Amino acid sequence: MIELRDVSKTYNEGAPNEVRALRDVSLRVPAGRVTVFKGPSGSGKTTLLTLVGCLARPTTGRILLDGELISSLPERFMTEVRRKTFGFVFQRFNLIRGLSVIENVMIPAYPLGPDYRELKARAMRLLERFRLADKAAMKTEYLSGGESQRVAIARALINDPEWIIADEPTANLDSKLALQFLDEVRDLKEAGKSLIITSHDPRIFEADVVDMVVDMEDGRVTGVEERR
Repeated sequence: MIELRDVSKTYNEGAPNEVRALRDVSLRVPAGRVTVFKGPSGSGKTTLLTLVGCLARPTTGRILLDGELISSLPERFMTEVRRKTFGFVFQRFNLIRGLSVIENVMIPAYPLGPDYRELKARAMRLLERFRLADKAAMKTEYLSGGESQRVAIARALINDPEWIIADEPTANLDSKLALQFLDEVRDLKEAGKSLIITSHDPRIFEADVVDMVVDMEDGRVTGVEERR
């Protein structure tokens, strides 16, 4: 369970260009389910993801993970929580050009210091799972959109995190690839992963695999629909 208590985020606080990206958000996000943050551009959903995933700190308020306060941890411990607990799939995938597919998948695990051979074997198992084993040595810039997304998901899973966070994962994909992404979401949910997705794509927030939809506007939660 992730719990947000009166969470706000302000950028450039006190400056003429101050932006209040989140305003007093209180929310519980259950584990083992698929939650979608839905709203227009500028609604605050991506900012909320960065806070939940320990990529940034709230200006005010608290964030708890399984009852433990994480939003005020010292940076070193917050980084450790992020690496072990969360896997990220970014909107444009953020694969590193010039590196191979398998190197991209392995990168998030390097700071944890695993044995290189064991890590490479783990990465290959993920690539096999996502039907990408034959692309392991290929540079990522030569992948198709669907292949890039599957590599991004494999990379998010390399540290076996409990939570997968995906920011607008279908924004640059056609309908066929969006449906393939939903198939991956179903598989991850069945494997016991917890997923948080931001999207304004009805193909995502109307999908039957989604358990909860959180509506956002102007930095506030305006509605919560629990489907099961």
